[in-house]
Amino acid sequence: MSIVRRENNRSEVILDAAALLFANRGFHKATIRDITGAVDMLPGSVYYHFESKAGILLAVYREGVRRVVESVEDHIAGVVDPWDRLTAAAVGHMEAILSPTAYARVIVMVRPGDVPELAAELTAVRDEYESLWRGLVADASPAIDHSLFRLFLLGAANSSQLWFRDDGRSPREIATALIDALRHPVGGAR
Repeated sequence: MSIVRRENNRSEVILDAAALLFANRGFHKATIRDITGAVDMLPGSVYYHFESKAGILLAVYREGVRRVVESVEDHIAGVVDPWDRLTAAAVGHMEAILSPTAYARVIVMVRPGDVPELAAELTAVRDEYESLWRGLVADASPAIDHSLFRLFLLGAANSSQLWFRDDGRSPREIATALIDALRHPVGGAR
C-alpha cells in the first residue's frame, strides 16, 4: 500500500489527528470523517494526501516506529559495552513508548492481525525495528535464546504503557531495572 504525499500539504496534521483518534478509539472505530473533522477538512480531501484510512494507519505506525528507532539510536550512540548498550537501548525504547504521544500508544496497541489488509506491511515495519534488537541481544548474551529474550524484553517494556505513572519511577529507572532483572535473574549469581 503506497502513501501519496505532496509538498506543502497537511499530511502531518492529518497524521497527528489520526494517531490521536486511533490511540483513543482504535483503528476500526475511528472514521475518515472523524479524522478530517479534527483538522477542519472535508472528508474527501484526505484522499489528496492518503489512499485510504489503512494508508493513514500505516503512515502513523511508520512514524511511531521511526520515533522509537531514533530514540534508541540516540541512546546507544557511543556506548561500547554490550550490556550497557542493551540498557541504553531499553532506556531509549522505554522513553519513546512512554512519551505522551498518540504515536507511541498506536504502535503498542495496534497488532498486525488487528488490520488484516495491513498485516504484512505492519509486520515488516515491526520486524525492521526488531532487527536492531536482534543484534543488541546477541552481543550482550550470546549463550541464550535471543528470540525469546528479545520478545520478553520488548513485551515487558511495551506493557509498561498499562501501568506507568508519571509520579512513579522514571522510564530510565524502569528500563534499567528490567535489563538488570534479565541479566541477573532472581536467585541468580551477580
